[in-house]
Amino acid sequence: MASKVFSMARLGITAQLVDVEVDVAAGLHTFQIVGLPDKSVGEAKERISSALKNSKFKPPRAFNKRVIINLAPADIKKEGGLYDLPMALGFLLASEQLKTALGKTLIIGELGLSGEIRPVRGTILYALTARDAGFSRIIVPRDNKKEAELIENMEVIAPLNLTELIEHLEGRNKIIYPPQTKTNAKEEREDTFSLIAGQESAKAALEIAAAGGHNMLMSGPPGSGKTLLAKAMAEILPPLNREEALEVTKIASVVGTLDKNEPLITRRPMRAPHHTSSESAIIGGGAGLMPGEITRAHRGVLFADEFPEFHRDVLESLRQPMEEGTITVARARGIIEYPARFMLIAAANPCPCGYLGDEKRACICNTSQIINYQRKLSGPIADRIDLHVTVPRQSHKKISGTQTGESAAVVRARVEAARARQYARYSADDIHTNAEMRLKHIKKYCVVSDDISKMLANAVEKYNLSARAYHSTLKVARTVADLAGAKEVEPQHIATAIQYAKRETVIL
Repeated sequence: MASKVFSMARLGITAQLVDVEVDVAAGLHTFQIVGLPDKSVGEAKERISSALKNSKFKPPRAFNKRVIINLAPADIKKEGGLYDLPMALGFLLASEQLKTALGKTLIIGELGLSGEIRPVRGTILYALTARDAGFSRIIVPRDNKKEAELIENMEVIAPLNLTELIEHLEGRNKIIYPPQTKTNAKEEREDTFSLIAGQESAKAALEIAAAGGHNMLMSGPPGSGKTLLAKAMAEILPPLNREEALEVTKIASVVGTLDKNEPLITRRPMRAPHHTSSESAIIGGGAGLMPGEITRAHRGVLFADEFPEFHRDVLESLRQPMEEGTITVARARGIIEYPARFMLIAAANPCPCGYLGDEKRACICNTSQIINYQRKLSGPIADRIDLHVTVPRQSHKKISGTQTGESAAVVRARVEAARARQYARYSADDIHTNAEMRLKHIKKYCVVSDDISKMLANAVEKYNLSARAYHSTLKVARTVADLAGAKEVEPQHIATAIQYAKRETVIL
């Protein structure tokens, strides 16, 4: 007898439906799994046999028959233990040990030898794909229950073990889930932002970056507070909306960093890879074509400290995601596209020793060393950064002072209001923030007067701005206007944007 149940295969952070076909036919006993399984799927034969036997069912070897399991389509590699449970249920149906038809039910789960059902990565991805394919029921491990329940209009069955699942499916003993404990405690954020001494220009730039999703580069001597400023960014970022939260949660689920008790991620991610990280660690790839740091920072912040010290190929690989919000990873195993709509917050010293232009300490680098160091950051990458900020050393008086600035909560409220204006403005477009504007959006939403045109022309001439830097200035000005609650871009908004524009490097 033959049976068919349904599971999923992961392709990057997308999924494809897999038909799990099981045939139990007359012949000498064999147990084969075909359909391009990897080693872990091939090992499932032993896990399935032991789990069935220890759950009081007859395993394949108890039948003097030929058992073949086909995972279709056969041109997609099947990886991981998530096929254990669908293969076991398919076998029980084909061997007539389970007589309840499962219909369009998605099944995922790894089996332990005693029959327990272990959690798998990517549950929310599979549930979302199943719902879009017309499925209304999913069977998942108990530890993945809350994650699957994030998807609306989907019945979730989450057993602890195989016996409990079969009894539930046959109606003999329905699964009773323990009551969920809800916490009403409001999450408290730290407020480092208000404690940062001085650096008003840099803090204003952080607010603009957070409000418009702009990339930002801070340059200054060691100890000036660049890293502290970057970390304070997390305190003023707005929370994720529902659509963004599902995107970020899906990525975390695939990577395996999701909290099973609080599966929906509502805070924007902040990733801070070391400057020695490899290209595959940053953009993705490697074993299993896993997402890299830029994808894990999707809808959040990628903080790159010591930015020029990253490998040149790593820096250049950021061009596509900074421009398009996606990254295409081409490897021998295939081509995968990951989302990568992140804010780059980069920090750099102005020279190898770090003290070029410092008022208190002399630079010991020669001209050649400075030129070579600054060339590490190529023009195309620098041009894709909207905000360029100098972070000078602060005086002892400012550092030791007790005066505090605006709280992170006050700044965050302005940022959220600015984001709300952008969401409303771009509701009919395919973008969310000002930083995502392309030329057609700039022409539509950044209409400037003759006076502003003259200001921009003077800035282009004075600072030798490229075409991309010119458009970046308009994007930043649009964000400054949103923060001020202005409907149109005004001269003062342009003036603020120009002070953060990329300029030609001058070596003294």
